[in-house]
Amino acid sequence: MTTRTIDLYYDLISPFTHVVLARLGELPADVTVRPVPVLLGAILNHWGQLGPAEISAKRLHTYRQSVFLGKQHGVDVRFPPRHPFNPLKALRLMAGTDADLAMVRRAFDFVFAQGRAPDSDDELQAFAEFVGVPLQLASDDNAKAALRANTDQAIARGVFGVPSFVSAAASGHEVFWGVDAFDMLLAWLEDETLFQREPYRHLDEVEIGIARK
Repeated sequence: MTTRTIDLYYDLISPFTHVVLARLGELPADVTVRPVPVLLGAILNHWGQLGPAEISAKRLHTYRQSVFLGKQHGVDVRFPPRHPFNPLKALRLMAGTDADLAMVRRAFDFVFAQGRAPDSDDELQAFAEFVGVPLQLASDDNAKAALRANTDQAIARGVFGVPSFVSAAASGHEVFWGVDAFDMLLAWLEDETLFQREPYRHLDEVEIGIARK
């Protein structure tokens, strides 16, 4: 059977990634998910955005929404005492070891099931032991380069947030962002011509009426 590979771009500060990992079993049997760690802060800087937890009026709403969505899909979301926290070294661990889905699930369990932030020396060591990755990768040049390359690739493919699923398509690739786009991803995987027909086909022709600076 021919398989289709989808890249899942994630950052460990994203509670929505923790939730969407629980839905991967809904994907068609011929789909394989390749997890790709990225630095969300660099992606947001590229597109000139703030993260939802960086907007004071949006922060609590974001936390409530992630907990609510988790409950809908049988996932308990417990936030660490600090959020957003600095995920850089933990992400290097994931990039340096090319973490598979089982390791990624353990990583998110550490952060959003146990409610621990791997941004101190002690917690980073605990995180490395829990996930099963070498702690020295946090300062490894190859791991740093891998994380940068992943992030640059994500930006080049039009990724603007996490979690994002990116799949090859006739047009090049398609990006599906967030838990709330997962059902749309399932529909597209069922019929990859979906966006070539109305009411979707004309959407890339809509003109920008006003642009704020």
